[in-house]
Amino acid sequence: MGCFAAIVRRDLLLALRQGGGGGLGVAFFLIIVTLVPLGIGPDLKLLGRIAPGLLWVALLLATLLTLDRMFHADFEDGTLDLMVIGPLALELVVVAKALAHWITTGLVLVVAAPGLGLLLNLDEGAFVPVFATMLVGTPGLNFLGAIGAGLTLGLRRGGLLIGILVLPLFVPTLIFGISAVTAAITGPAPFGPPFMILAALTLGAVALGPFAAAAAIRANLQ
Repeated sequence: MGCFAAIVRRDLLLALRQGGGGGLGVAFFLIIVTLVPLGIGPDLKLLGRIAPGLLWVALLLATLLTLDRMFHADFEDGTLDLMVIGPLALELVVVAKALAHWITTGLVLVVAAPGLGLLLNLDEGAFVPVFATMLVGTPGLNFLGAIGAGLTLGLRRGGLLIGILVLPLFVPTLIFGISAVTAAITGPAPFGPPFMILAALTLGAVALGPFAAAAAIRANLQ
C-alpha cells in the first residue's frame, strides 16, 4: 500500500506542478457549452431540454482530451519500465495512475459541470442528479480510458487513436447517465434503475480495466 500511495501522491504532485490536466479539460468543457447556445439560438426551453445530454457529451469529449497523459510521460522518461519491474503489480500501478488521473481531471469536470449547466438553462431540479451521475460515471470512463492509453503507448498522435478505441466503450455510460438525469427531471420513470446500471458499469470498468490496461502496457514494452 505504501508503493500504491506513493504513485498516487507522485502523480497528483506532478499534475499540480505541470498543470494542463483538469484546467485543459474544464476549458474545453466551457468552450463546448458556450458555443452550442450560439449555434442553436436563444431558445431557453430548447437549451433546458438538451442540457443534460449536452453536459454529458461535453464531459466525455473533455475526458478523451486528457487520456493520453496518463502513461505517456512515464513511458518517455523510462519511469514506466521501472514500475513494471517494481514490487507493485502492474495492475495496481494502473489503478493508482487512473485514480490520480480521475482526481486531477474527472473530479474537476464533475465539480464544474453543474455550474456550467447555468449557461444552458439547466433545470434547477437537475443539478443534484447531474452531479451524482457524473460522480459515479466518471471513474469508469477513466479506467476504460486507461485501456486505450495502454494500447496507444508510444504511438504518435496517440490521443486521436485513443478516442477511436475507447469512445464506443463510453456509450453505455453516456446512455444511462443521461437516462438517470432525464428520469429525475421529467419522470415518471424512476431515477434508481438507470443510476444503478451506471454504477454497475463503473464497477465493471474498475474491476476489468486495470487487467486489460496492464496487458496492453506489457505488450507495448516488449
